[in-house]
Amino acid sequence: MYGLHKLYLLMEKQHNRGQEGAGLACVKLEAKAGEEYMFRERAIGTGAITDIFAAVHDHYKGIPPEQVNDPFFAKTQLPFAGELYMGHLRYSTTGKSGISYIHPFLRRNNWRARNLALCGNFNLTNVDHVFQEITSIGQHPRKYSDTYIMLEQMGHRLDREVERLYAQCEADGLTGMDITQAIEKQIDIANVLKRCVPSWDGGFVICGLTGSGESFSVRDPWGIRPAFYYADEEIFVLASERPVIQTVMHVHCDEINELKRGEAVIINKEGKMHTTQIVAPQENQACSFERIYFSRGSDVDIYKERKRLGENLVGPLLKTIDYDLNHTVFSFIPNTAEVAYFGMLDGLNEYLNKRKKEWIADRSHLLQEKELEQILSMRIRTEKVAIKDIKLRTFIAEGNSRNDLAAHVYDITYGSIRPYEDNLVVIDDSIVRGTTLRQSIIGILDRLHPKKIVIVSSSPQVRYPDYYGIDMSRMNEFIAFKAAIALLEERGQTGLIKEVYDKAKEQESLPDKAIVNYVKEIYAPFTDEEISAKMVELLTPPGIQAKVEIVYQTLEGLHASCPDHPGDWYFSGNYPTPGGARMVNNAFIHFMEEEYLHRNVRLNIK
Repeated sequence: MYGLHKLYLLMEKQHNRGQEGAGLACVKLEAKAGEEYMFRERAIGTGAITDIFAAVHDHYKGIPPEQVNDPFFAKTQLPFAGELYMGHLRYSTTGKSGISYIHPFLRRNNWRARNLALCGNFNLTNVDHVFQEITSIGQHPRKYSDTYIMLEQMGHRLDREVERLYAQCEADGLTGMDITQAIEKQIDIANVLKRCVPSWDGGFVICGLTGSGESFSVRDPWGIRPAFYYADEEIFVLASERPVIQTVMHVHCDEINELKRGEAVIINKEGKMHTTQIVAPQENQACSFERIYFSRGSDVDIYKERKRLGENLVGPLLKTIDYDLNHTVFSFIPNTAEVAYFGMLDGLNEYLNKRKKEWIADRSHLLQEKELEQILSMRIRTEKVAIKDIKLRTFIAEGNSRNDLAAHVYDITYGSIRPYEDNLVVIDDSIVRGTTLRQSIIGILDRLHPKKIVIVSSSPQVRYPDYYGIDMSRMNEFIAFKAAIALLEERGQTGLIKEVYDKAKEQESLPDKAIVNYVKEIYAPFTDEEISAKMVELLTPPGIQAKVEIVYQTLEGLHASCPDHPGDWYFSGNYPTPGGARMVNNAFIHFMEEEYLHRNVRLNIK
């Protein structure tokens, strides 16, 4: 019950970004033949965590408390009473949904050591390659998805490891159950991982349990996806986010380790833990978007980094409002941008205090008491202007009704600014598609009648898809890309679009390592400011009275704020793995052939 309770808390504490399903797996050690020893429960929907744990606890209804609390009874009679637990929250990055896509995935076998439960936080960019690799040795996977293919690949290598030990035990003269026990005692998961992980291109943290009691987790060699763990003499815990472990286990952050690049942590059935290097670490490419948005802001380092992201925007922001703090109100778009907002305020207050000192120093011999009071009383004007109305669910309507609902997802605090006098600055963590800005935020902020609306993004312009575990994979999803295409069309440079398409097509037969990200050339003719200005045009709905501007974080500001997480391919197009460059070119080809071609037949694309 302790294990189930901790697993439930860990999963709920990571339930922070709209997961569409959840699952758990459990392994019971030392089960007798004929008794179940590996259990799994999965569910879909926003209430999936509650559903799976309710289903587990249903097994214990009607059982007297003294029996439930008796470890010997639980060991032999109760399902999901085990020593090893693994939970997963699914956040789709492929658009595929349904119970069959919910982790953990399970591979069954009559030999305990050959049973495998697998879950992960990842995307592979070379699924085709891995699929060909396992089919070439005779396997016939029933599904074409990266998780399932990884399960079959690892399952095959686990089989080979068991067979290697079986032959060794027979050669040593062992027979019967002695062989089984020897295999389970000697099995080396590192051997399995070393035969599989080097073939994976992408960002991943993969976790697994075997029926014989081995558990493991392995991280990609670039460190793209995060993983943290805590261990003492009684328990081992691994999770994607550090503060989750701190809260649930009530431990200090210094007691928690980060799984290193290309490293695996392995715990055998006796509970002995060790780490081992599975694949050579590559250049650090830890994902910066985890720091900006996806990970919890309650992590001590992420909190500081998000504050720095906001603080770094003060310079360009002041320029945009012509340094007029007396007529500017600052706010944020709930809720993930709140920490960056605090950092922005720190920077603004620092600027204002510096100005106060300068004013006082310049006029120290002339200042009257009233003037001094005026200077000292100057404040950064802050209000909670935007309010997210979480009660609204836009999926209940279609067509125009849905658009009308989307326009009201946010509400405003009326009277929070002086109409037609004040600038209104609101900070968001990122602007990816811009849909919410156009359909809701800009229009509803304009009802306050500000002189100018400034939307501030704590991240740089999101220009390129992600292929390592975040759901951004199509070119036309990005407002920055739409703006660049629109500028090329306006300036008569559509030939460049065709050139990039041709270059991308010419690379289709090349190996991954030889592929260049030619999509960068779409953005090359323009400054960041030109693209931002075009985005404003595309995102500002008709009838808006206020002038609208967008201020973006720079790449330099991003790296200064998050120095240990340099992975910036969303913004720079510099993909850390060969598969990323291939995927972005394919996304551009798809855009051209499926969308742009139909609108622009004059390009004569064949």
